[in-house]
Amino acid sequence: MKNKTIVWMSAMILVAIAFGSFQYMSTPDQQQQAAMNGPAKTPVTTLTMESEVIDMTIELPGRTAAFTQSQVRPQVSGIIKERLFEEGSMVEKGQQLYQLDAARYEANLKSALANLQSVKANAKAVEAKYKRVLSLIEKSAVSQQDLDDVEAQLDQSKAAIAVAEAAVLLEKINVDYSKVYAPISGRIGRSNLTEGALVTASQAEALATITQLDPIYVDMQVSESDSISVQQKLNAGQTIEVFLNGDSTKGAKGTLAFSDVMVNETTGSVALRAVMDNEKGGLLPGLFVNATISLGEQEGLLLPQRATVREPSGDLVVWVVDQQNKAQPQTIQVSGAQGAYWVVKNGLKPGDQIVVEGYQKLSPGSEVMTSAWQPIANTAQNKNRG
Repeated sequence: MKNKTIVWMSAMILVAIAFGSFQYMSTPDQQQQAAMNGPAKTPVTTLTMESEVIDMTIELPGRTAAFTQSQVRPQVSGIIKERLFEEGSMVEKGQQLYQLDAARYEANLKSALANLQSVKANAKAVEAKYKRVLSLIEKSAVSQQDLDDVEAQLDQSKAAIAVAEAAVLLEKINVDYSKVYAPISGRIGRSNLTEGALVTASQAEALATITQLDPIYVDMQVSESDSISVQQKLNAGQTIEVFLNGDSTKGAKGTLAFSDVMVNETTGSVALRAVMDNEKGGLLPGLFVNATISLGEQEGLLLPQRATVREPSGDLVVWVVDQQNKAQPQTIQVSGAQGAYWVVKNGLKPGDQIVVEGYQKLSPGSEVMTSAWQPIANTAQNKNRG
């Protein structure tokens, strides 16, 4: 048994030596062939950069806010006798919404009117006395002191009339305030109080809230870098259009009306506000929306984002194929994104051949075998829109 094992092991050693000899004999031929063909080329897909007109846009999340909103509050105290509107309906400015119990204010108005009549009657008597004294002073039948006294009484009677008229006006205002009117036009919400409830002047709780829905605000936050181009257009007096995306807001269009003058130190962003058309009333305050801001057209280079690598330092790097079909890394700067593309600011020029796919296997100076990169349909469609 031992002899058989020794024979078997010897046979295996001979086979190994023979295989090694074969490999040794064939290796020089393979090396010679490899030397003739050169090192293997890495297959990649490339895109040649071309200058084109870019429709510059920025996509931002936003939230709607009421254009005008008013909380309806009573200006006099009283009991609500009647509610004169349908909750959730459209109301017009000046439309009566509530009727308060006005009996006390109407009584005060009647008292003020009576007092006005009284002071007017007293003024007539004083005026008649003044005329008599004036005629007697010409005959020296009365003293100058008598004339001065009656003139003072006449002035006092006129002042009393003015005070009484003001009191009448005040009571008329109180009677009118017992009718609560809509301060603005818009959609009114639910009534917070019902008939029979006691309300007081300047109370904290609003009777109802009216919101103007057309137009409507959209508040957004834009990065500090993108805000520069936005502010430049606003300073130049150019109209900046804003479109809302999504099924519920499709077709909504407006203009950018405001850009904050300060950068938020916490977020590094700048507040924007757009005024949007909302004729159909589909937008309600408080909705989260996606907005596209159009900044007009400009000449530039578009680079697929998938062709770039973000370095730990934050720099963007692409691989550029030179005339010898060798790939070299190139740091670039971008001014923003357009869909799945970067808008190149610095680092590339028209005619540069950029590696889009296959750069993961490259090292500086790698020789490549190129083929044209073909973008998918939806990526191509997103090229010139934000």
